[in-house]
Amino acid sequence: MAHTDRFLLAAVMGWPVMHSRSPLLHNHWLAEHGLSGAYVPLAIAPGALGPALRALHPLNFSGCNLTIPYKQEALAIVDEIDETARRIGAISCVTVRADGSLHGANNDCYGFIENIAEAEPGFSFDSGPVVVMGAGGGARAVVWALAQRGAKEIRLVNRTFSRAQKLADDFGAPVRAIDWAQRHAALEGACLLVNTTSQGMVGMEPLDLALETLPSAALVVDIIYTPLETPLLAAARLRGNRTLNGLGMLLHQGRPAWQSWFGIVPKVTQRLRALIEASL
Repeated sequence: MAHTDRFLLAAVMGWPVMHSRSPLLHNHWLAEHGLSGAYVPLAIAPGALGPALRALHPLNFSGCNLTIPYKQEALAIVDEIDETARRIGAISCVTVRADGSLHGANNDCYGFIENIAEAEPGFSFDSGPVVVMGAGGGARAVVWALAQRGAKEIRLVNRTFSRAQKLADDFGAPVRAIDWAQRHAALEGACLLVNTTSQGMVGMEPLDLALETLPSAALVVDIIYTPLETPLLAAARLRGNRTLNGLGMLLHQGRPAWQSWFGIVPKVTQRLRALIEASL
């Protein structure tokens, strides 16, 4: 059936979910492509993810995105998981197959890499050590993406060392867990610093990290996009580092979802960026 013959449906599931900018993003693409449809936020209460995902097919949804706290729980619910999501241990996108089965993928790593590729097309991930702050779901996607792009040394720093060590054990080389007390020294010689924690987000304390040992040529990335410039990015910019926020990661991770749901690869444009930025 052609897209013009039906009302397209997709969603984002989370708890809470109304803060998500995904509906604004995906509904913009629907309008841009002249498609009849809607992308809606669905607040799914704890314990209800399984029934909610199984309801997608009878309700004629093409799929959904998953946000906190459901990216890991979905692993035990969907029928098929791609290798990237399996290795990361989290699902960010669910596609409903024609037979009603559910396929889980993780597009966060794609969004992370494409964000850097767009802003810094000549960046080499193997040009020096990479420091990743945090060991949660975002960190797992970032670390996997970095390893796939050839990073030779990934220094993983987390307040709780055991969480960093667990991630390092799961992925193996080139990931190495670093004790929180050594976080400042861990920046020495790094070509890239990535914050995957919530520190610096609106309403949160800034990331406690001194940048004195970070080379001025290093790229500093924060996967946060509220605010667009976190205290970390502001401090890095003032000392001459190139900086990049997480908005592009949000925008680009939606592209493979659309390809899977609708067979279309939408574009990330300046108009789209301005639309999302205006909502922040």
